[in-house]
Amino acid sequence: MKRSDSDEKKKKPMQNITINLPEIYDVNIQKLIKMGLLSSRSEAIRTAVREYLQKEYSVTLDLLDFFDNKE
Repeated sequence: MKRSDSDEKKKKPMQNITINLPEIYDVNIQKLIKMGLLSSRSEAIRTAVREYLQKEYSVTLDLLDFFDNKE
């Protein structure tokens, strides 16, 4: 079933999680935010996780059902 353009524009629900990072990671993320390269810590973590999955597992996010929430 093909999604309509309006369905594509709807934001997917986010899962709220808590993580612990070394302080130096947070310091550097905050520097990137101040430079305007990132908008938030959340954006930094989402980007890092997405790139990790793509690089480490050499698969597309489609294969991991990244775009389908089946729950």
